[in-house]
Amino acid sequence: MATLKDVARLAGVSARTVSNVVNDQPYVAEATRARVVAALAALDYQPNQVAKSLRTGRIGLLGFVVPDLSQSHFARLASDIVEAATARGFTVAVDQTHGDLERERRLIQLGPRGAMFDGAIFHPEALRAEDIEHRESQFPLVLIGERVAGDRLDHVYIDDRAAAYEATRRLIDDGHRRIAAIGLRRAAYARTAHLREEGMRQALDEAGDQVQQGRHQYVERYEVSDGYEAMANLVESAERPDAVICFADMLAIGALHRLHELRVAVPEDMAVVGFDDITEASFSYPPLSTIAADHAEIATTAVNALIERITNPGAPIREYVVSHRLVIRQSTRTDSTPEVRN
Repeated sequence: MATLKDVARLAGVSARTVSNVVNDQPYVAEATRARVVAALAALDYQPNQVAKSLRTGRIGLLGFVVPDLSQSHFARLASDIVEAATARGFTVAVDQTHGDLERERRLIQLGPRGAMFDGAIFHPEALRAEDIEHRESQFPLVLIGERVAGDRLDHVYIDDRAAAYEATRRLIDDGHRRIAAIGLRRAAYARTAHLREEGMRQALDEAGDQVQQGRHQYVERYEVSDGYEAMANLVESAERPDAVICFADMLAIGALHRLHELRVAVPEDMAVVGFDDITEASFSYPPLSTIAADHAEIATTAVNALIERITNPGAPIREYVVSHRLVIRQSTRTDSTPEVRN
């Protein structure tokens, strides 16, 4: 394995100069820097990360913790976070909790797998506000998704209330008169679901007597099977809706499958909207209208926020609201032209 001295000998410079180039210090002449970079490549030099961590107190490793990597939404986020972190010179290790409360509690105290990480981006599912309040660790964390931390941790999220309001308002404008939801959660900590419910109710209340609320469906998890079962309940209900908002695309895909089995025409007899704009949403039958968050923006924002927290641990806690848009596909319209509302 090549050393700094080997690179310095090949480039005709001192080992200190090579170290300055490796650590991206500004005070190196461009011609000298080019010679050193060429020598680093020629010798396939690999920095000693252990030595670097001893100097800086960091090892260049971030964690990303999600409930379930088998779900497209989280897998896509993981991919985008790895890309954003790599661009900033960090490596990412990914872990999953399967929504286990005790595991999530341990991870916010110890860091992913109890390892030496510089910090972590965390997407909680079961975590409660009191878990954050009683957290003793100073391990740098940035939350995405569920809004459970109050003003105690940096947080990256979309405006879930506004997004659900926009989707409901669009269904009302399109002429739907009985609108239900699949994806409500009874747990007090499921703040995202509660915010989406609030947005729906606001739009329904504004519409007044012209629109009725359907029989909303509670679920335990946002899985395809949960959407399938919930839609069966709605179709068999005396208060059968003519439009349904699912709080996750996986729920919506299960719901669409059940409607297809029951020969309920979508969107003619029932329109369906999802959340997340996962890859499968545009390939479902019919293609699914959905609320799309910019995954790349979420990832870049979260990575930058975490690095800022690592670098400047005493900085004020911040909330970062990223953009979303309503993507209209054939599950809510009869023509074939997709439409995007910002």
